[in-house]
Amino acid sequence: MGSGSAIRGSRVGAGPMGEAERGEAAPRVVIGYYCSEGHESHTSFAHDAEIPVEWDCPKCGLPAGTDKDNPPVQEKHAPYKTHLAYVKERRTDSEGKGLLDEALARVRGK
Repeated sequence: MGSGSAIRGSRVGAGPMGEAERGEAAPRVVIGYYCSEGHESHTSFAHDAEIPVEWDCPKCGLPAGTDKDNPPVQEKHAPYKTHLAYVKERRTDSEGKGLLDEALARVRGK
């Protein structure tokens, strides 16, 4: 047989003492959160902790609130814009054509 350690496979705090060794657990309050996908999750907080209004749903990641009938709606994010899209916002087509003509004239002149 192997010469393994006696504490192999055990974890810190494990043992027969339980709460007597670690002390009593803090008082807890369980809050239910509901997302717009219909998922329900329960999270426990310390009795005197500040309870958040919203919590991320562990199943879908959407924001969840404490009101089952009126869950929060996810904010709409603007799609990713390319560099060209930002340039087109700052320049009109005629300005862009003028800049392109200048650049081409410089390149052809060299």
